[in-house]
Amino acid sequence: MDWFTAPGYWLSRLVFQRALAAVYLVAFLTAALQFRALLGERGMLPIPRYLARARFRRAPSLFHLHYSDRFFAACAWTGCAVAAALLAGADSLLPLWAAILLWLVPWALYLSIVNVGQTWYAFGWESLLLETGFLAAFLGNGEVAPPVVVLFLLRWILFRVEFGAGLIKMRGDACWRRLTCLDYHHETQPMPGPLSWFFHHLPKPLHRVEVAANHVTQLVVPVLLFTPQPIASAAAALMILTQLWLVLSGNFSWLNWITIVLALSALRLPAAAPPVPPAPLWYEVLVLAVGALLLFLSHRPVVNMVSRRQVMNRSFDPLHLVNTYGAFGSVSRVRYEVVVEGTLDDTPRPDSDWREYVFKGKPGDPRRWPRQFAPYHLRLDWLMWFAALSPAYAGEWFGGLVERLLENDRDTLRLLRRSPFPPGTPPRHVRARLFRYRYTTWRELRETGACWERTFVREYLPPTRLAGGVHRS
Repeated sequence: MDWFTAPGYWLSRLVFQRALAAVYLVAFLTAALQFRALLGERGMLPIPRYLARARFRRAPSLFHLHYSDRFFAACAWTGCAVAAALLAGADSLLPLWAAILLWLVPWALYLSIVNVGQTWYAFGWESLLLETGFLAAFLGNGEVAPPVVVLFLLRWILFRVEFGAGLIKMRGDACWRRLTCLDYHHETQPMPGPLSWFFHHLPKPLHRVEVAANHVTQLVVPVLLFTPQPIASAAAALMILTQLWLVLSGNFSWLNWITIVLALSALRLPAAAPPVPPAPLWYEVLVLAVGALLLFLSHRPVVNMVSRRQVMNRSFDPLHLVNTYGAFGSVSRVRYEVVVEGTLDDTPRPDSDWREYVFKGKPGDPRRWPRQFAPYHLRLDWLMWFAALSPAYAGEWFGGLVERLLENDRDTLRLLRRSPFPPGTPPRHVRARLFRYRYTTWRELRETGACWERTFVREYLPPTRLAGGVHRS
């Protein structure tokens, strides 16, 4: 079938596949380095405990067959190895059928992790990586030209990401309609980056322009993805520029990068297409069947997207094949942070030597400037932002965190930048306090060198000690 393939997109496919493999590599590396404290057998939300109540149909995963920390580590590092091989172009050395199977390996491994990841993996970019990764498996290799159906479905994902995010903003918070959300967003976003302070202090008229441009990029430009070239490429390029602006302004894990990867598939890069034979019949049948399935499964995300009760970041099937997306439907006006401290005193007092635990990414010491971590995902730091919004967000895991800090648990301390207590000397008590944070002004920054100013709000967790478990003293 002459219409089945689009030879002019062969270079776009190549760039897309290598970039997607890089995102996979970051995702698996994040899992390998963090899982023991978060999900391991002695983690805050142990996978074995979750598997005891989760059915395979609800959460398909290899770990239903067997779980141990060693097996999880093997899966995560295998995912790293396969992603690195794909990044190096291993799929181009294989027959078409083998290349498809190779691309399905990281998808199946990461699906197994996400489906047992519980709160730690309840982020929209997990489903976005899985949906994109599954579809990418059928994009083919150098034996065939890129299939039109798969290219169309990749644009369909990108459309839902951007358009869904635009709709949730217009429906969710009046500040998006008033063009004022960026007066607060850079200060209150989950994990600010090294330039976020400067973005916050841009002139307010420029913030209005940014919000208006965001509405255009998310509500108008996505429609142009389905127009002829070069308009579709221009639309994709504009989305890439917008995402790079967001990369500079904050730490959003690989959300911006996977969106950029999707946009790359819509670019028609100028390069002469190499000669390839027609696609084999079995491949055409397989791609058309997958396309039909994904279009059928799209009806629920579409219904959600047009609904007045639109929800963000939800998967409608256990394989995460077609999902709904969206971010920052509402924007916090005030930033709160949970500060965790420990003391060696047997009887804690207000004047005890309380020492603060230093997290890698979340704000703590007002004088410590934020660092760039994305696309690497600091899962504990992100959940600490939710914990500051409401203790209900931390009910499942915060007690486990405190218990492991009281034990000086090695794996948990590796999630932090620094513990105030040396190995072998765990704290006798741990407490948590809630502070209000705000960016300093230019004058305050010059005078104090601090990018944050913080004010005590209230006690979050009273002094707690370890005695056969965690209990309040």
